[in-house]
Amino acid sequence: QVQLVESGGGLVQAGGSLRLSCAASGRTFSSYAMGWFRQAPGKEREFVAGINWSGGRTYYADSVKGRFTISRDNAKNTVYLQMNSLKPEDTAVYYCSKVAGISPLGASWGQGTQVTVSS
Repeated sequence: QVQLVESGGGLVQAGGSLRLSCAASGRTFSSYAMGWFRQAPGKEREFVAGINWSGGRTYYADSVKGRFTISRDNAKNTVYLQMNSLKPEDTAVYYCSKVAGISPLGASWGQGTQVTVSS
């Protein structure tokens, strides 16, 4: 079973940037699509961005399109989320997961990484 560890969150002012990382264990990382999700207090977890196994196709939620960029380095078993022009409404705990489209795969989540955007 693949284990995922998210990092890179923090406190940033509106308009700032952060780069999140998700390190995966296991030798089959490059075989599957990956995605980022987020959950704000009192809200359901939502899809943010996805990337196919090779990195050749990416897709985004409308709320982050043009501001966030997902990428992956299969040699490092890592997927990234570059977040620019951050807004207070981006404040949430961010998680990564294997995905099928915009749906997460797997029964459990990692600890996530907190992103807080101040106005």
